[in-house]
Amino acid sequence: MRPPRSPGPLPEESSTAEAAFARVETDAAIVPALWWFELRNALIVNERRGRLTEPQTASFLRRMAHLTITLDRSSDESGVLNLARRHRLTVYDAAYLELALRDGLPLATLDAALARAAEAEGVRLVGA
Repeated sequence: MRPPRSPGPLPEESSTAEAAFARVETDAAIVPALWWFELRNALIVNERRGRLTEPQTASFLRRMAHLTITLDRSSDESGVLNLARRHRLTVYDAAYLELALRDGLPLATLDAALARAAEAEGVRLVGA
């Protein structure tokens, strides 16, 4: 379900990313509402870098629309801020961690700081 590979390895091409993509194809996923914007921003950035074309982006978004991905709009503000402070995360990353903690779900991330914070909080990592 990911965009076609470009020449040379991308950071997104890892066993963790592969595990996350495989899982979301068969299981429902829940993500913070900001994910909608982050996904589209990542696609636009990859278009600008010549890794994707506009038709590839459109095709990828059409395929994503068929997956069971729920946008969570009920983040615990104090929980997010506390996690950001405690682990020196961005508020954006802390939102993912707060959701995983609140719902008892594993977390998929390629971000080393977020992975360390998740492990410190006892959150399982997808692909680990």
